[in-house]
Amino acid sequence: MITFSNNITYCCWLGYSNEKINQLAQKYMDKGFNAFKVKVGKNLYEDIKRLEFIRNIIGWKRTLMVDANQVWEVQEAIDWMQQLAHFKPLWIEEPTSPDDVLGHAQIARTLKPLGIGVATGEMCCNRVLFKQFLQAEALQFCQIDSARIGGVNEILSVYLMAHKLGVKVCPHAGGVGLCEMVQHLQMWDYVALSGSSEGKYVEYIDQQHEHFVYPCIVENAHYLAPREPGYSTEFKKEALENYVYPNGKEWESMFEKGIFSDPRKTRI
Repeated sequence: MITFSNNITYCCWLGYSNEKINQLAQKYMDKGFNAFKVKVGKNLYEDIKRLEFIRNIIGWKRTLMVDANQVWEVQEAIDWMQQLAHFKPLWIEEPTSPDDVLGHAQIARTLKPLGIGVATGEMCCNRVLFKQFLQAEALQFCQIDSARIGGVNEILSVYLMAHKLGVKVCPHAGGVGLCEMVQHLQMWDYVALSGSSEGKYVEYIDQQHEHFVYPCIVENAHYLAPREPGYSTEFKKEALENYVYPNGKEWESMFEKGIFSDPRKTRI
């Protein structure tokens, strides 16, 4: 059985209490995870305290990443990350606008001496934009999103370009079904392209897998190779009956309770 390790999980969303951060970090360390991602970017002082707190929990041998979700301007990203460099993050994810290739390149050049790479790509809409990021050395970790660009063929072209230029592909999988999809892609990279998992990471979000006919299986912080062909994205019948918008049972219930307005009754 082929497995893929080096998996990342989230333990520090903005707004989480220290108690919840500690609970999640301990939970995933117990499951064998050695890489953790922390959201940053709202308040520098709070980010410093949060990273200090999580480092005290996971130690300094485990890998830490930070994710700004595009909130900074270029110089702001540089200044902010220089203040967070003490905590030795492997990368800063989405430090600025996902379309700003040259801005990412400037950030990457400035942070390189600090040992911090730039990770981005989950909002890249096509292979041409990835080509520009790669040629400009604007990212060190290429985060394809398997639901974003034009299907498997275009995704594989990004893998091939990244492999040619020595950039590691670390797929984004922070949404419903993305873990199911990226497992196939990263297994293909390991088996048919690079032959290595060294320095590569795959996100894992521990939720919503129960809605799929063939959910991904992660054991001891390792993705297990899928046993079924396809993209593992087939929903169970009951999931569609309950959650398809706007006719699913759960939506019907929320409309009746007034939680959301029923768009079918809205007149234009």
